[in-house]
Parts: sequence; structure tokens; C-alpha cells
Amino acid sequence: MPSLNIMSESTLTNKTAVDQAANLMNKFAQRTGLTSNAHPVRYLWTDAFAVCNFLALAKAVGDGKYLDLAGRLVTQVHETLGRHREDDSRTGWISGLSDEQGRIHPTSGGLRIGKPHPERGSDEPFDESLEWDSDGQYFHYLTRWMQALDAVARETGEPHYATWAAQLAGSAGKAFVYRGQTGELKMYWKMSIDLSRPLVLSTGPHDPLDGYITVLQLRTTFKEMNKSDSKSSPGNELKLDEVLGAFGEMIRGRDWTTADPLGLGVLLINAVRLMQLNYRGDVADPELLKAVLRSVQTGLIYWVDSGDLAQPALHRLAFRELGLAIGLGNLRIMRDAVRADNGIEFELNVLGKFSRLENDILSFWADTSNHSSPAWNEHKDINEVMLASALLIHSFSVSLLL
Repeated sequence: MPSLNIMSESTLTNKTAVDQAANLMNKFAQRTGLTSNAHPVRYLWTDAFAVCNFLALAKAVGDGKYLDLAGRLVTQVHETLGRHREDDSRTGWISGLSDEQGRIHPTSGGLRIGKPHPERGSDEPFDESLEWDSDGQYFHYLTRWMQALDAVARETGEPHYATWAAQLAGSAGKAFVYRGQTGELKMYWKMSIDLSRPLVLSTGPHDPLDGYITVLQLRTTFKEMNKSDSKSSPGNELKLDEVLGAFGEMIRGRDWTTADPLGLGVLLINAVRLMQLNYRGDVADPELLKAVLRSVQTGLIYWVDSGDLAQPALHRLAFRELGLAIGLGNLRIMRDAVRADNGIEFELNVLGKFSRLENDILSFWADTSNHSSPAWNEHKDINEVMLASALLIHSFSVSLLL
């Protein structure tokens, strides 16, 4: 059975790029307290990419230490973001479980974002500028972490990672999804740390799609492993089919077009995951795959025309552009693996006209002279981790499984 996550050497292969990625990830691990005595600094989105980077490095260089780092990072994220903040009056696991049960089921209450400031109190008015830096839970961060856990489960063959991902899907689906006054299913953008109340009422534009594809992926992994973890969720069965049905209802007839480069990159990653699911036997809706690819086409035209690539580093956000580069790298893998009868050759050929953007973005941000701006240093962790991701997928065609 073909697979999209197999490392294959290409004409772009070069040891220097992998060395750069390894150097970035080693520095990140030390700086954020994973391999040093520094106080752990965990941020869920960044750490999800970091886990997959470590898995990719383990393949690229054949060094088992990176597989170990992936596992250690998972543990530290759960011990940090699965618990209440140090400046919170509440203590322990955000799920409310005992210390022992919390370690067994670390994702059953979701995971904090890891923002620098405490969440907004129930009696405090909404302030968009303050909300950006305040803690809570984001659904699209939780799906990134579910996918990282799923990748570790498949790489190690250890089913408890898949169980943790499924428990997180169940908790997030129950908390973020609700029915509106007219009966339609909706999602909150941001929830409180304990998932008891919404902090931002609007729906993330791609959250239902992320949820649908992620749960498909988790369900397929469970089937492949042919068993569930004995450490089942306390008082909550793994109802992936039920969660999948809710997301399936929300994605019908949706337009996924965006001109945001990070959003476009995530859409491309989702397209690769849909194709991967087809190869793994859990056939996804072919029309959904086409719709995603066509939305990317439209969005790329808008973004290229915006002229953002001509701006200096001071006025650009590296991690958003690198997200697009990662997506385009995944697209290259998808085009190499595409079957003649899958009906998306036209969409892939159209998108192929934008392939040069991967080189343009990566060459700009791999140039260290562009790392001195405040915009780079303010987001140093996420920038460096996503740069490492882009380097790995660009040079060795390693699918990062996100």
C-alpha cells in the first residue's frame, strides 16, 4: 500500500538543510526546558510541530535520540498544559482528575494554549487586544496536538498515544460544538481553560474541517492498531464516530477560501491527509478533497497579488509564511504519489504553478539576516520550529503528518 509519509531522497536533498533543522530543534529543546534545567516553556501549536519535527529527524538522521525527544516532549506538554497555570488559584489537572488518574488520562480535559497571561475572568469584559495573549483553549491547537499524538502512535506502535488523541477529540468535540438557536451546529473559537465557558463566540473558519479530517485520521489509526488502549477514558467512551458525524454535518457545502498564508498551508496539509486516508483504506469524500484544493487555488491568487512577499522582514510574520511553505512541500509529496484515477490531477497541476513559492519563502527565512527584526524575535520559538519543519520537508520530502 502506498504511503505519503515515507522519506524519499530527491534532487533537493542536502545534508546542510537537515543539519540546520537539527540545530534549530536542539536549541529549541534546550531553550524551552526540554533538555535543560530551564523552566519549561510550552506552547501547544509550536510543540505539536516540534513533536513531528523530532519524528522526522529520527528518520532523516537515524538517531534514536530524536524519537526519545518526541516522547519526552509529549510528556512535558501534558504535565504543563494539562494542568492549571502556576499563577492560577486552581491547582492540579484541568480535567479535575486526581494526580494519578490525570497522568493516565492527561488529555481528558483538553490542553491549555500556553499563552503568557491568565484567561479572562467570567466577570471581565471582552477585549480583543488582551484576548490574543490570554490563556484558554483553541480548537485548532487541539487538533494539531491530536495529529501529533497520532503520528507518535504510528511511529512507535504504542496505542496509548492514539487513546490520548481520541480522548482529546471527544472532550473537545463535546465542549466546542453546540447547536445554535435555529438548530444548526456551530463551534466556539476559544474556550476557558476548564472548558466550562466560551471566551470567543465566533467560529474558526477551518475548525470544522480540521475536526472532520483529524477524527477520520484517529479512527483509521485505531482500526490499524486493531485494539484500543486498556486505559480507557474515565466515564467517557471513545465515540469517534459520533464526533465525526457532528463535524461532517458542519462541513457540508462550505467554502474554505482564505488569503491567509498559514490558513492556506493548513488547507494543503489537510488535502495531503485526505489523500493519505485514501491510501490507508479510510476513503474520504473525493469531492471534499477537490473543494479544498480549489479553495487553495483561489486563496493563493489573492495572496500572491497582495504583494506581501515583496515586503521586508520587519513587516512579515515568518511562521504564517512558513506554514504555507510546509503545505506546499506536502503538495509536492502529494503530486508525486497521486494515482492516475483519483480525479484530482487537474487541481494539482494548477497548484503546481505556485510551487516556486516554497523556495521563495524558505530561502528568505533561512537567511539569518532576516532574523534580527522584532517580528522574528517576538515569535522566535514558533518561527524556528516551523522553519525546521519547512527545511525537513523541502530537502527530504518527509511528510510531517500534520
